[in-house]
Amino acid sequence: MKIQRIDTLRPKARPSLIWVRLHTEEGLIGLGESWFGCDAIEADIHGRLAPLLLGEDARRIEALHRKMQPYVGFTGTSAETRALSAVDVALWDLAGQRAGLPLHDLLGGKSRDRVPLYNTCAGPDYVSQSADVRPGNFGLGSGAAAASVQARPRYEDLQGFLERPAELASELLDMGISAMKIWPFDFAEGAHDGMTISPQDLNRALWPFEEIRRVHGDRMRLKAELHGLWSVNAAGRICRALAPIDPDWVEDPLWMDRFDPLSELADIGIPLAGGETLGGLGQIRDLLQRGHIHTPIIDVTWGGGITFARKAAALAEAEARPIAFHDCSGPITLAVSTHLAMALPNVAEQEFTRAFYYGWYGDCIDGLPPIENGMIRVSGEAGLGVKLKVDTEGADNAVSCTTSQG
Repeated sequence: MKIQRIDTLRPKARPSLIWVRLHTEEGLIGLGESWFGCDAIEADIHGRLAPLLLGEDARRIEALHRKMQPYVGFTGTSAETRALSAVDVALWDLAGQRAGLPLHDLLGGKSRDRVPLYNTCAGPDYVSQSADVRPGNFGLGSGAAAASVQARPRYEDLQGFLERPAELASELLDMGISAMKIWPFDFAEGAHDGMTISPQDLNRALWPFEEIRRVHGDRMRLKAELHGLWSVNAAGRICRALAPIDPDWVEDPLWMDRFDPLSELADIGIPLAGGETLGGLGQIRDLLQRGHIHTPIIDVTWGGGITFARKAAALAEAEARPIAFHDCSGPITLAVSTHLAMALPNVAEQEFTRAFYYGWYGDCIDGLPPIENGMIRVSGEAGLGVKLKVDTEGADNAVSCTTSQG
């Protein structure tokens, strides 16, 4: 199981996404993924990690994970941590393939047969062109994704929650999906610096939540995303205004490394979630213990890979907390997260974006986790159970780089 070659692939249509493939002497290929800042991730994989990995035994995942830990850039979801995350996922994929077992069996077996979904209401081109999580990169009015498969639905869910929230909720309920996440506060004028939000903008952003409640009552569970844009005072106003809506949670009300101010918001009594921008067990521990977060959220391909994610889930379980896995990124992230959600006992639901799943995810990989009646599961295929489609490797579709022994 010695690693002989490392490839990276970057799809031209999705410049924020990068895939890594580890090739072993047995002929197996492990697949991993990360996203945002792909120039830096790719440079770190080939410049720093490849010399550490080539010729090494891919079965020694824990040892290689420790070996890949950076000194410079070690904290949070740095480029170095994201590069490590992508490689770690590929190592676990190899382990499953070699054992002939799906990933969840390597993690202790299934805790459940399927997992409920909640829909993050983005459109097909959401944050597809850069790492800027602001309205200018939300893909509103973009037609970039429409050209590939004209016949399939685009699911413009971001435009939907801004203009027709109750109708959007009806569509999701008809699919068996009874939870949705929206972020109308991002469009407030005060979100530019986050210091304050006007009464007019506050009421405008509350309207989608109120409209869904008016039409559907408690049939649809609601989650609010704030993207860490606000000061503690402004976030407090938003949380108090959302309290009558009774949301599942308010996500990322502050930058998640501001643990003590976060605990002030927790005292308001509304459930808080977040943490996808954090990496390493120390930050997750502080998020739980100092930030008093109700539901930590982990991005497996940002925060440290599967080796990190399963330990982070154990930290949450020790605090009697659920944990959730992020997906608004790429198809490998969703596949990995679903395996973890199947195996770990303290995962209540799995995020997905239907505009991605029924759109460009299927253009990139074979073997997407099946969805039926608002539930997601994984196949019994070995490893992650997904493969890159051949046409993503052509020069017209992807930019590739390879490092190999000799």
